[in-house]
Amino acid sequence: MTDRDNMTDMTKHIKIKKFRPNAKIPVQATEGSAGMDLYACIDSPITIKHGEIKLIPTGVGIALSDKYCAAFIYARSGLGIKHGICLANGVGVVDSDYRGEICVGLCNVSSDEYTVEPFERIAQMVIAPVYSAVLSTCSELDETSRDTGGFGSTGKK
Repeated sequence: MTDRDNMTDMTKHIKIKKFRPNAKIPVQATEGSAGMDLYACIDSPITIKHGEIKLIPTGVGIALSDKYCAAFIYARSGLGIKHGICLANGVGVVDSDYRGEICVGLCNVSSDEYTVEPFERIAQMVIAPVYSAVLSTCSELDETSRDTGGFGSTGKK
C-alpha cells in the first residue's frame, strides 16, 4: 500500500494544447515533485541582461475544468540561486478559464547576463485548489494574539 492509497485521490486530469508544434509537454522530474517543469519554446537562445525582463513562451496552454483550481507558476530554485533568474511577477497565476499560451516573464537580478536556451526548463507549474471568497464589510475584525503586529512582529527566531 502506498501513501497515495491512504488519501483521497488528488489527481486532476488536465487537457493540454500545443500552440507551437515543437513545444514540450510539462513533466514532473520525479514522482515526488510538486511541480511540472515548463520549457522555453524558442527557436534561438535569448539573453537576459542584468535588470532585464524577457517574456519566454512555453508553447503550451491548459484547460482546467475545475473553477476551484488554478495553475501557479513558480521559479526554478536552481535558476534563482545559481543565476539570479526569477519570475518577474513573483508567482504567475493561470486561472481556470484562461485558454491561451502560457508564457513566463523571467527577470535577471544578478550582475551577469544569462542566456535561456531552446527547450531549457525555465519554471515550474503547480496545480492547486483555490477558494472562492465572499467578502463582507465590517467595522471591527476579531482580535488575535498577534493582532495588528506587522512585518517582523513575531521575532527573528
